[in-house]
Amino acid sequence: MNIRIRKAIKEDCTRMMELIYELAVYEKAAEEITVNFDHFVDAGFGDKPIWWAFVAEQTDALGKKEVQALALYYIRYSTWKGQSMYLEDLLVTEKLRGKGVGTLLFDALFTEAKEKKYTGIAWQVLDWNEPAINFYKKMDAVIFDAGWMNCTVHF
Repeated sequence: MNIRIRKAIKEDCTRMMELIYELAVYEKAAEEITVNFDHFVDAGFGDKPIWWAFVAEQTDALGKKEVQALALYYIRYSTWKGQSMYLEDLLVTEKLRGKGVGTLLFDALFTEAKEKKYTGIAWQVLDWNEPAINFYKKMDAVIFDAGWMNCTVHF
């Protein structure tokens, strides 16, 4: 398996959106994707980016490269803790799941967070997504199951 973890570049956005759609289908929420492509690109690669990402690029036997996984994050601020990384999306294509690609992406996230002196990394997982929950537990993640409830207002 020839996998390289690297920071996402603007040219990755088409493939990243495909992977985000794949994740939404897996989470049974494909109809909830409303962001348009130009906004997605500008939010990550415009004058004032608000998200960053790492991708896992696989090179096949013929030398063709394709992004097979992503970890997209942004920075959040806590008045109690300071700056931290918020992992919005982590997706590894089905054919590469269980092969260590998710761990490689988390290693890149951990390195980035430590270099930038963030206080930690947070994310959400659906309570029925047992494979993801088990993966996060192997990474010693603390999974909260009570107390805080998510709130959203959409415009």
